[in-house]
Amino acid sequence: MNTTEKVIFEQFPYWEKAIGPVSAPHDAELTVFLGCGTSYNLALSLAAHANLAGYPAIAAPGAEWLNRPAAFWPLWQKVHLVALSRSGETTETVAAAKASRKAGVFVTAITVEPESSLARNCDRLIEAATHGDEGIVMTVSASLMLLLGMQMVGVEIPPSIAQSARCLADQLDAALPKIIEGRSHFVFLGSGPLYGIALEGALKLMEMSQIITQGFHPLEYRHGPISLVDGNTAVVMLYSTDQKTAEALLVEELRQKGATVIGFGGPGDLGLTVDCEPALAGLCVLPALQILGERAAQSKGVDTVSPRHLTKVVMLG
Repeated sequence: MNTTEKVIFEQFPYWEKAIGPVSAPHDAELTVFLGCGTSYNLALSLAAHANLAGYPAIAAPGAEWLNRPAAFWPLWQKVHLVALSRSGETTETVAAAKASRKAGVFVTAITVEPESSLARNCDRLIEAATHGDEGIVMTVSASLMLLLGMQMVGVEIPPSIAQSARCLADQLDAALPKIIEGRSHFVFLGSGPLYGIALEGALKLMEMSQIITQGFHPLEYRHGPISLVDGNTAVVMLYSTDQKTAEALLVEELRQKGATVIGFGGPGDLGLTVDCEPALAGLCVLPALQILGERAAQSKGVDTVSPRHLTKVVMLG
């Protein structure tokens, strides 16, 4: 068991410590969730959660908000900015937080590094302790920042979520790598708050295994990308409750075209039960998607402790 795998399976006690009340977003016309890489994918999920909870919200990549905030919201100086960064040192995120505060924006930081630059350049800090052995690939820290952000917008997270997520990861792991053997094209599909999680699943597998991956809203997949589906394709469907029938029809179509499908919360070549409230599904499936990336990497002989071209913190000169 390498360090990446170890950390994935040891993350759940950190969840349990992070579960607890988090005060609501700062009062503003719009909340902007900001991040880079994994943190941006989490921002997309959190923006959807916020909107469903009654807090108008969008997500933006760190550099985009830094350079052209008005392209996202004309009255950008009046938003509540929620900046996510594992290290709290990501250049674009820290710079965006500083520039926004200078313009009068209230900035909340979500991080696992309370002594970081981001923590020093915010109006409110939300943090949790992470696994000390976590390496370049972001796993437990991603889960923790998602958990903290969901609590901020009022999603109640029971302690049982840790056990549900662990069981789901174990169930998927028991079927790997056979279910993905020979697959060289991976597609992740999710809607609503699960769209950002689908993108994170795709990013995790891509950076860990160096396999080409894609992420889409499920019903968008027929509109062009489906042309790539063949016997080399593996599809990960994150089923929603309100579009499950339509998503199941898509899955059957993809299987007929040769794809192997892993269905979280619905049918597939491998169907997995997501044992939690629908609002918690993204958090619950995240460790399973992380172990999927690890097993895909192992099947190719790729070392996820030192992934090619990546560093733990992206800092620009």
